[in-house]
Amino acid sequence: MYIIKAIKNKSISAALIFTFSTSGSSVYAQQIFSNNKYPLTYFRQPLDIVPPALAGSFGEIRGNHFHSGIDFRTNQREGYPVYAVADGYVSRLRVQNSGFGQAIYINHPNGFTSVYGHVQRFAPKIASIVKNLEYEKKSFELDEFPDQMLIPVRKGEVIAWSGNRGSSGGPHLHFEIRDSKTEETINPQFFGIDIPDNIPPVIYSLYAYKLNGKPFSEATAKQAIAISGSNGVYKAAAPVSLTGEIGFGVVTTDRHNGLSGLNGVYSIQLELDGKMIYTSALERFAFEDSKAINSHIDYPVFLNTKRSIQKSFVEPGNPLTIYSNLINSGKINFVDGEIHQLRYIITDSKGNASTLAFSVQAGSAAAIVTTIPSGIVFGFNKINEFSNDEIKAVFPIGTLYSDLNFIYKKTPKPSGNALSNIHQIHNRYTPLHTGFELSIKADNLPADLREKALIISTGGSSQGGTFVNGFIKANPKTFGSFYIAVDTIAPRIFPTNISEGKNMAGLSKILFKISDNLSGLKSFNGYIDGKWVLMEFDAKTATLWHSFDDRTTAGKHTLELVVDDVKNNIKRYSVSFFR
Repeated sequence: MYIIKAIKNKSISAALIFTFSTSGSSVYAQQIFSNNKYPLTYFRQPLDIVPPALAGSFGEIRGNHFHSGIDFRTNQREGYPVYAVADGYVSRLRVQNSGFGQAIYINHPNGFTSVYGHVQRFAPKIASIVKNLEYEKKSFELDEFPDQMLIPVRKGEVIAWSGNRGSSGGPHLHFEIRDSKTEETINPQFFGIDIPDNIPPVIYSLYAYKLNGKPFSEATAKQAIAISGSNGVYKAAAPVSLTGEIGFGVVTTDRHNGLSGLNGVYSIQLELDGKMIYTSALERFAFEDSKAINSHIDYPVFLNTKRSIQKSFVEPGNPLTIYSNLINSGKINFVDGEIHQLRYIITDSKGNASTLAFSVQAGSAAAIVTTIPSGIVFGFNKINEFSNDEIKAVFPIGTLYSDLNFIYKKTPKPSGNALSNIHQIHNRYTPLHTGFELSIKADNLPADLREKALIISTGGSSQGGTFVNGFIKANPKTFGSFYIAVDTIAPRIFPTNISEGKNMAGLSKILFKISDNLSGLKSFNGYIDGKWVLMEFDAKTATLWHSFDDRTTAGKHTLELVVDDVKNNIKRYSVSFFR
């Protein structure tokens, strides 16, 4: 247990060190809380837009993940040339309905991989290979790893044009640099990808969490502490009185020069009486750990308000490696009756820093001892199970961030297509790092509907599901309330620009909208005159299209479109047209 008195004369090494290297007129942060050294002049910018500006920074807080790269603004339009940032070879080609949409991965001889996402179209030599693979595999979606000799590229070569494909919220280029061996993604600004920036982060608010030996949860009391300031210097006017085990949290964002949204900060440090007790620094992270952002922030507040309070204390099941200089996981026991000086140091990737100074008047009380909650206790570091006559839930090791006082409740089945009672599995305010296995007994399920059954949440979201030994089994990713339903309804197809007998000679594409009512779309396939043709799909707009090429000659043709959902309900659409 970490107690204020115990550390007042204890030496703690936690220096804030920046090493800068100058290249031309730019200054890059080479090392921030890191022993890694990255090449500063090896890579060029992926776009020629001057000055470069970001719509999203590395490690920025997003829903269920840290942002894995930087998003270059493209003046709200598509079609800018995208350049290979260094010599190398195309090591991966990815086409998705959502996600990156269309992306290129390039391995470089220095051990790093550059990634370019949401591109509008590939350069011709790459596009030809992609299209041939799609026809060979009869699939729009691809995840291919070409041989290193197939597509070599040179630094400055145009490899694509910027776009808005996949889950992009607007035209931009998503850019990453990864460690080729570990697949960890690394802040591109550490490699000399320079974004003009002399603006320090903004600190909006400060909170104290009254933990008192209990795991953090939605029930944890917190206190807002009024602060004031600007231009990198912030403070709280008067000492705040706190007693017991306390954790702190801040709301902070960053801007850079020119066109800039509210981006994320690079590092957050907390000092107590001049000694460091907490550091988080977003230099690099593994993708499998990214969902732990829900432990890094106050998740219940984020769900309710979308406000991101970054906690300065670490839950025991949080796997992120972004933390250092931790004393008692960042939690402080204020029990000695004295005044203590605290200071936040918040830094962006360019080294601009803001500080927030405040003081705490500690109460006088015995040291808080961690207590085990009563009721059904799930330990964060073990396999946990819950079962009764109607359900079974299994939570693997690594699912929870902290010990949990588990709650279960059953309510009657809702009206409509529900085939079971509603089972409340804890509550939505506790985040999970991985999914869990949920089985709900299917007593009233007719045999002919077993293959159509699935588990859905009371919010209407499908969790999937299969029939196994009298139960429907699924793997939800979050806590919530669930029941069994069936999906017997086929997807919907809405022709946008084609109709029976239409002359399509003046059009470049056949367009559709497609959707599904419950289980979700699984596949779509188009056939012209009985031969498979490439249909492309944009999930965010539900738009499906086929672009005409020399495979469709002048004359009369027949198109058949087949759309299938996860529960194998099939919808077919046929039409004759002319070219």
